[in-house]
Amino acid sequence: MATILIVDDENDIRELITLNLRREGYDTLEAADGLQAMKKARKKIPDLILLDLMLPEKDGYSVFRELKESNLTQNIPIIMLTARGKLDERITGLSLGADDYVTKPFSPKELLLRIKNILHRTQSHPAGTIIEIGDFRLDKNHLVLHLAGAAIDLTATEFKLLVVLIESGGHTQAREDLLRQVWGYNDLTQTRTLDTHIKRLREKLGDFSHQIETVRGVGYRFISDGKASS
Repeated sequence: MATILIVDDENDIRELITLNLRREGYDTLEAADGLQAMKKARKKIPDLILLDLMLPEKDGYSVFRELKESNLTQNIPIIMLTARGKLDERITGLSLGADDYVTKPFSPKELLLRIKNILHRTQSHPAGTIIEIGDFRLDKNHLVLHLAGAAIDLTATEFKLLVVLIESGGHTQAREDLLRQVWGYNDLTQTRTLDTHIKRLREKLGDFSHQIETVRGVGYRFISDGKASS
């Protein structure tokens, strides 16, 4: 099973998460501050990190940035875990490239579901599956996008979102469908999560960003010919 690194300065929170993860068969690592988190992440590369933002020694945002700047740890999916519930702080975390965001107090069952969803989309792609459409070439086995011959660095969630849009065959994907397929959500309370990831994905696509079209009041779709409808 996958190894999860739990980074939180509250011992009770770490013990609760560890207990529930081990019941599901996961291996766990623990860190009580930002410096420990960096050391443990580099020593034994985990499959996923649960990262609290309010940490001693080094705050969660700094830890996140360092992880993403290192070739050794940049591809590890990260769920931000914090007591902060303000919308702007959640958007900041997602804008940095976090795969998901969970606020305290949280349901252990919900947290487990989100972990499983992220690990599923990062670990269970069919070997050798290639999607080629126009200037886009996606390797679903290695989560790699080449756009007009250049490699584009996407997070696992951004990659999954792009795959879902492309594989829809030009049909509009409703917000609730995208939230369910990519994140495993069953309601529209997390629409800002979707919008933030769409914004980040468009930024990374650069001159090809217009191929992801907003369908007002409905959702999004991928325009294969690169021309948005009028």
